[in-house]
Amino acid sequence: MIGIDLIKTKRMEHMMERFGENALKKFLSEDEIALVKNYKTAAGFWAAKEACSKALGTGIGAECSFFDITISKTVKGAPLITLSEKVQKNFNIKDTSLSITHDGDYAIAVVAIENF
Repeated sequence: MIGIDLIKTKRMEHMMERFGENALKKFLSEDEIALVKNYKTAAGFWAAKEACSKALGTGIGAECSFFDITISKTVKGAPLITLSEKVQKNFNIKDTSLSITHDGDYAIAVVAIENF
């Protein structure tokens, strides 16, 4: 299953200007917030979580919340995506892949999910 999402980074910039770190707490854990360098990084993380929920075919909601999806980084800085045990079991997840890119005013993320 594949999901993709696109976000205009200015949308995240405005959200962060208006609500500060509380904006990030609506969709990121403390560990994820520690990885955010600026509004463009935050926009990429938003797109990654939305893309993941689309790959699952649910969108963000009861079956998969923002906090069922965790973004981290490898030692080389590549993004990783991990799903909660609940989501892994409910959707029979075998493996996940994530790519995030930024270009100009946009952040794009693609998530691929492999089932058993």
